[in-house]
Amino acid sequence: MIKKIDITNPKFANKVLDVQLLSYRVEAELIGFNEIPPLKDTVETLQQCGEKFYGCYINEELSGVISIKIENGVMDIHRLFVHPKHFRRKIGKMLLDFIQTHEKGFETIIVSTGSKNVPAINFYQKNGFSKTREEKVTEGLLLTFFNKKI
Repeated sequence: MIKKIDITNPKFANKVLDVQLLSYRVEAELIGFNEIPPLKDTVETLQQCGEKFYGCYINEELSGVISIKIENGVMDIHRLFVHPKHFRRKIGKMLLDFIQTHEKGFETIIVSTGSKNVPAINFYQKNGFSKTREEKVTEGLLLTFFNKKI
């Protein structure tokens, strides 16, 4: 079941942060860079980020999260992560499909991921996203950017 998360509620923000840290630690290992921004989040930074959050729950356990912002016809996916024990169960696809059908007011979706995160790159390309560019953020961190026209 997918439902909106009230990220301003500390209880929910804490649950999101717990899953986010577990998931992004896996990405950090994949890309060989431990300083990715999601690993520096706190309950407070999540509560103040201004993103809209949705969670996928399996047996009432938060198993995956997507967060977005929509501005000027563009949906920006800020986060899409799955609890490591639920990897390869199509939770990311369910969350992606959900926001594409339940959100309004956008013609394009944008997202980025670590360039060495091959599973994420394959996921976005398999789901209709096109690579637009790569950008070196800092020494050791290269991001790949994607978009998808709706």
